[in-house]
Amino acid sequence: MKGIKRYGFYIILNLLVMAMISVILSLLRIPLESASGLLVFSAIFGFAGSLISLALSKTIAKSAYKIQLINAESHDPRLRNLYETIAKMAEYRKVAMPEVGIYPSKDVNAFATGPSVNNSLIAFSSELMNKLNDDEVAAVAAHELTHITEGDMVSMTLVMGLINTFVMFAARIIAAALDAVMRDDKGRGGLGFFGYYIVVNLLQNVLMILAMIPASAYSRHREYRADRGAAELTGPRDMIAALSAIDEHYYPSDKQDSFAMAKINNKKKVSLFATHPPMADRIERLSRM
Repeated sequence: MKGIKRYGFYIILNLLVMAMISVILSLLRIPLESASGLLVFSAIFGFAGSLISLALSKTIAKSAYKIQLINAESHDPRLRNLYETIAKMAEYRKVAMPEVGIYPSKDVNAFATGPSVNNSLIAFSSELMNKLNDDEVAAVAAHELTHITEGDMVSMTLVMGLINTFVMFAARIIAAALDAVMRDDKGRGGLGFFGYYIVVNLLQNVLMILAMIPASAYSRHREYRADRGAAELTGPRDMIAALSAIDEHYYPSDKQDSFAMAKINNKKKVSLFATHPPMADRIERLSRM
């Protein structure tokens, strides 16, 4: 059922993008057949980067965060308990046991990544392990495991690939239309070689900013869903306590973080571009459970 919902969402998103592309082509009076090659080109390049990043996500995370993997034989009894807790959750959710690791960081946070439901990683910051008790850490683990069981990493990759495709395609189509409008009856004028690529790059930046609004809305939806999944596994009170502790010990960082969208907390200013809902809203939803 979850797989059907996930692919259903992606099919609907594809249809919406194709409808938008059709509207753009009709408004600019560009025949669909003349744009098909550009669409294929945009799709190849739009999805290539996203799919490669997904395939290498675990490897990149382990290297970038210096993640130390733990297992059922770890010397620290608390880490052994965490591993065994996640193993029980994975068995209950009928998915393969993810790799589990700890990374050094002052940020009280955690994230899940990996190319598939049965090939994934859950990582906890060292500070999260220091600040949260065992029940709260278990709730965070359940939140991240829900991201895995819902296929959120794959879904977000497909969404970003689709966005990349649309942005590349639309920017070039609009630039070509502008170039055509600026030419005289003899074909002189227009944007010129360099002007065309300047306009394409400008349009890509503008369109990408606009496209991040629905992508961010979907990311916020994922967080609410993962919170709910965690509450179903460990109880709403533990998840509320975990989010409250994470919020209390929030550590701001100016560093660029490629996994920021995947983390349980990304405390940015509330806006259309926020990838995470306000912590108060997440806690309020859990309290209604």
